[in-house]
Amino acid sequence: MTTVAAYAAPAAKAPLERTTIERRAVGEFDVLIDIKFAGICHSDIHQAREGWGQAIFPMVPGHEIAGVVSEVGSGVTKFAVGDRVGVGCMVDSCRECENCRAGLEQYCTGGGMTGTYNAVGKDGRPTYGGYSEKIVVDENYVLRIPDGLSLDVAAPLLCAGITTYSPLRHWNAGPGKKVAVVGFGGLGHMGVKIAHALGAEVTVLSQSLRKQDDGLKLGADHYYATSDPQTFEELRGTFDLILSTVSAPLDLDAFLSLLKTDGAFVNVGAPEEPVALNLFSVIGGRKTLAGSGIGGIQETQEMLDFCAAHGFGAEIELIGADQINEAYERVLASDVRYRFVIDTATI
Repeated sequence: MTTVAAYAAPAAKAPLERTTIERRAVGEFDVLIDIKFAGICHSDIHQAREGWGQAIFPMVPGHEIAGVVSEVGSGVTKFAVGDRVGVGCMVDSCRECENCRAGLEQYCTGGGMTGTYNAVGKDGRPTYGGYSEKIVVDENYVLRIPDGLSLDVAAPLLCAGITTYSPLRHWNAGPGKKVAVVGFGGLGHMGVKIAHALGAEVTVLSQSLRKQDDGLKLGADHYYATSDPQTFEELRGTFDLILSTVSAPLDLDAFLSLLKTDGAFVNVGAPEEPVALNLFSVIGGRKTLAGSGIGGIQETQEMLDFCAAHGFGAEIELIGADQINEAYERVLASDVRYRFVIDTATI
């Protein structure tokens, strides 16, 4: 066991504070990573404040991890000391179910994926995330960060990047397709970049036009305010795919009206509250209402390579660890452009 410094929430809704945690010894197939940067995801706030249900405390959030390998187990073949690597939202799964064998570890049916934090590993110990100095992870759940990506802007790709890339690929965003991204924050700005790089015609649907210049600069072709009722009239029946990145309840019937026949509305943002739906909104036009959760390990590596090939990472604000609690409040106020990343040297 190794003792490392970390920032943890001692209880639900409590401010995060500096502490120490134990990391397991490096096993045969493990990789020890010196964490350099950790992104702050809205999911961290949901879980630290028990917005998604009962959680495990003390909690060290963070599943957007970028760092450098400092030690490998005797059986490790995929990584070597000095490699630039990342860890996303999971650190294990059953590895035996149909989904795991198909590279869909995020949908593991053999007990579910093991979250990078707020979960219990196969050793019976709680998992702790990236707001810490080091982490030990099985090599099969570690990603290689291409040389073309700096570690700070790569960190958010391990959640925000793959969470948007996976559904955009699955629903065939590309040339000839009209894609709308609802919300223009940590997830939304990555959705715009990726959809644009895939060749789709991209529209941002945001509450206001406050970030319009940024949206157009990052790849959007159009930008509309959903607070304007005319938006829903003007865009009725327009889109092949709508990707919702917001974590607040939406008027689903209004947004479904924006789809073409056979269009899909895909949720990657996860509101804490239930949402209402009139089923005629999907019956009319044979529309699909769907959800998507991150991506498998192979697809996450594909996403990292894709972003490097197209020359982009996340748009970030780099902060010190003593600013985490302030950053949480700013995320809730939509006051970040577009992802907070912790410089873990400050922990």
